[in-house]
Amino acid sequence: MLGGEYRHGLDPKNRIFIPAKLRDELGTTFVIAKDLREKCLKLYSLEEWKNYIEPILGQARKLQSKVLRFLSASMVEVTPDAHGRVVLPKELTAYAEIDRNVVVVGCYNYAEVWSEEVYEKLKAEEDIDQMIADLEELGL
Repeated sequence: MLGGEYRHGLDPKNRIFIPAKLRDELGTTFVIAKDLREKCLKLYSLEEWKNYIEPILGQARKLQSKVLRFLSASMVEVTPDAHGRVVLPKELTAYAEIDRNVVVVGCYNYAEVWSEEVYEKLKAEEDIDQMIADLEELGL
């Protein structure tokens, strides 16, 4: 299970550090892809990536093609170096507006990589009361 919030910098070679706790769960090779809903990147183990893609494959061909093209065009499989770092391609850093400091957040079966500025703005705008109301409406 992936969890925690970790803050690191993007080095001059576009590398970020992935904490050992997360690497243990993600595996020796994992996927980094754009998020569809937010300006962040998502990290999936190879197994979880297949689980994430599987429902998309069952959709209408036009939607399937659009989503798979968006996700796959810049998706990368990475293997961290001996220091736990992975290279983020420029297309991914541009998409997530990452230029210096990053926040890596474990989210149960995947992790997110955020620009620190974007992440702080998101946290400041969170409405916990609304989140609770939404969960209660769902019976949770």
